[in-house]
Amino acid sequence: MEYKNLGRSGLQVSAVGLGCNNFGMRCDKEQSAAVVQKALELGVTFFDTANIYGGTRSEEFLGAALGPRRKEVVLATKFAGPVGGGVLNKGTSRRHLIQAAEDSLGRLGTDWIDLYQIHFPDPATPIEETLPAMDDLVRSGKVRYIGCSNFSGWQIADAQWTARVNHLSPLVSAQNEYNLLDRRVEREVVPACNAYGLGVLPYFPLASGFLTGKYRQGEPPPEDTRLAAWGARGQQVLSERNFHILGKLQDVADSLGKSMLALAIGWLASQPYVSSVIAGATKPEQVEQNVAAGNRLTPDELAQVDAATRREAA
Repeated sequence: MEYKNLGRSGLQVSAVGLGCNNFGMRCDKEQSAAVVQKALELGVTFFDTANIYGGTRSEEFLGAALGPRRKEVVLATKFAGPVGGGVLNKGTSRRHLIQAAEDSLGRLGTDWIDLYQIHFPDPATPIEETLPAMDDLVRSGKVRYIGCSNFSGWQIADAQWTARVNHLSPLVSAQNEYNLLDRRVEREVVPACNAYGLGVLPYFPLASGFLTGKYRQGEPPPEDTRLAAWGARGQQVLSERNFHILGKLQDVADSLGKSMLALAIGWLASQPYVSSVIAGATKPEQVEQNVAAGNRLTPDELAQVDAATRREAA
């Protein structure tokens, strides 16, 4: 396992992390524990969850699975999504985020959160209110580092400038959807991260499983898959354009003697600004496959992938 610094911070994370969004939904407590134990066994140190995953059960299951090994990992969670009825139980206001942090600490069974990220931008709350409250959590020792998720390039720049001029803890991470089908972050988010020292944490590296090759054009998705459960949203992924790109990528993978999994995750792990690829799993063997796929591609391999995807995916 390779370990990288998270942006310009001194925090090191495994090049392949474990996304825990399936815990509490597709994985029960026992299954979640088996996935976590396999990840630990393989050297994964970055575990990503959120207070809305699995109806808050993801945090509970992850905390229980880590147990006494909690000190060996970088534990990341997120806030901003709705965790109950009413307007007070969502967003990035000082009131909500401090309560959300306390609740996450309790569910995770820990005294501190290594990386606390804003899950979604909150247009109702100025960043000048959110960042000082997050800085207070850092100064209290309940949070070690802070980051963002689903921010645009200008929002990252605005947040970092606000932190700089007010002497607050800066963001060290940006967690956004990024894969061989969706390279939009390369337009503004990646340049902002490079300029302001954030590490990129790609989620949906396999485009919700589409890049595994399990789906067939013109056929309904298998019943036990995520895209089947998503209904109309899943059908948007199963587009003619995406199958066209998949075909080109499959040709590249075949010519290189690699699986699509190795091509998709290896390509992300090779990007210098990517700190950890957040790969979800519902079974221990999937963790093994994801970790094995995290090897960097050669410059020539990267050029072939880029030629197959840049114009259509960016």
